[in-house]
Amino acid sequence: MSQLRCPKCESMEATKSGIVGGRQRYKCRNCGYHYSVAKAGKETNPYYVIKALQLYIEGVSYREIERLLGVSHVSVMNWVKKYGVKAPRQPDYHPTYKILNQKELAEFFQHPENLKGSGMMITELGDKYMLIKWERFRQG
Repeated sequence: MSQLRCPKCESMEATKSGIVGGRQRYKCRNCGYHYSVAKAGKETNPYYVIKALQLYIEGVSYREIERLLGVSHVSVMNWVKKYGVKAPRQPDYHPTYKILNQKELAEFFQHPENLKGSGMMITELGDKYMLIKWERFRQG
């Protein structure tokens, strides 16, 4: 009848068994288990998943990533868990970031004092650019 496998016993033998929540429900002939077809949920563009994981590795907090990318911080936490991403400990450095358009980015690089005293990375963020700098915590 269907090419769907029973999630409980992997059997291909199923019959239709009504509609629940607008989705077709099936009953496995082998074990009697009722199940529905996979929910066609909203899938996040992989671009945002990759950017979120990059920002997480750079030390940006879940809530900041939520504000920057417009995706839920819970989604970011789930992606970190799903892909097994671990951010390295950063006891002596902390990231700061700026969101700049192309003109502002070019002006930033015009000033040599902006290029000294910290590491930095630039990543695309839609039609803008994110500049991430790592600055050493002041010991004092």
